[in-house]
Amino acid sequence: MNIGIVCYPTYGGSGVVATELGKYLADKGHQLHFLSYEQPARLDYFSNNVFYHEVSVNEYPLFRYPPYELALTSKMVDLVLSTDIDLLHVHYAIPHAAAAVMAKHILRSKNTDVPVITTLHGTDITLVGRDSTYTPVVNYALDNSDGITAVSNSLKKDTYTHFDVNNDIEVIPNFVDFSRFSKQPKEHFKKAIAPNGERIVIHTSNFRKVKRVEDVIAVFAQINKAIPSRLLLIGDGPERFRMEEICRDLDISESVSFLGKQEAVEEVLSVGDLFLLPSETESFGLAALEAMACEVPVVASNTGGIPEVIPEGLVGFTCDVGDVDTMAKRGIEILSDPKELERYKQEAKKHARSYDIEVIGPMYVKFYEKIVSNFNR
Repeated sequence: MNIGIVCYPTYGGSGVVATELGKYLADKGHQLHFLSYEQPARLDYFSNNVFYHEVSVNEYPLFRYPPYELALTSKMVDLVLSTDIDLLHVHYAIPHAAAAVMAKHILRSKNTDVPVITTLHGTDITLVGRDSTYTPVVNYALDNSDGITAVSNSLKKDTYTHFDVNNDIEVIPNFVDFSRFSKQPKEHFKKAIAPNGERIVIHTSNFRKVKRVEDVIAVFAQINKAIPSRLLLIGDGPERFRMEEICRDLDISESVSFLGKQEAVEEVLSVGDLFLLPSETESFGLAALEAMACEVPVVASNTGGIPEVIPEGLVGFTCDVGDVDTMAKRGIEILSDPKELERYKQEAKKHARSYDIEVIGPMYVKFYEKIVSNFNR
């Protein structure tokens, strides 16, 4: 198939999933065309089957905000007219689904038709999409998509709860590429970080309020009192400065490392003993899945789709949002006994295997084939 993929180029979950899916499909012989305003962060390799089309927006004094949606719509129209595209797969409802539906209407006026598949990732429904400013547009875009997928049953339920959507939504979970995300021999790195055998606790996010990074620090502070540990914080964002202040106030700065954005996240995860994900909301929890693939057990909040990914007591635990005391207790429980810790690590890896891209990727291919077949009838 010849597939157009529209996504955000950032390190966020939707952009990562879209890019990794496209790379997988390209390796299977499909032709992929990525459309975004920058080259996606994970689109870091060359393939004869992968093409990148930059959506550029000209700035004019007339416009307070450059009209990206219109530029994206025009780019999709041009792509379909100039390339034998079988379908457009857009990731994130706002503005990608609306732009794709507009492109489809324009193409019909030119006697050309193409199916549109929209994948919902989370905040496009649970946060941004629920803003009444966007509700009519999101409703229209979803009902005029030819296929809709959601990354968890929780997100599917939220979509039907908050929007008047008549289309069916198919749940296809996020995935992990084990050719990249698996434990690597980084003992030298671990010894440099924890020279006295300290446990290594990890968190990765975009440092937004919804990620509750202050809870990560509070949980770690309790763990560190019971078990000598180090905290590695991967990522960057608006909350980082405040988190650095909190660490100074708690007098734990020497035990905390702010690593910023990391290209090779799997190398850091490979030295981890525990991953913390205390988010306010997560429609799936891709960061936790990537940690488990690298043999890192998880303590997380029990919100959204996280409980679908983390079997209680097997690969870690889920706790109420904001319950840092219970999270710390569970973390100490995992880290205290070396034999139990190793068991958690092996179970985490085993469970993550069920989300291998080689398992989930064919689900998308099957869904593509169904949508294209129904569209061409």
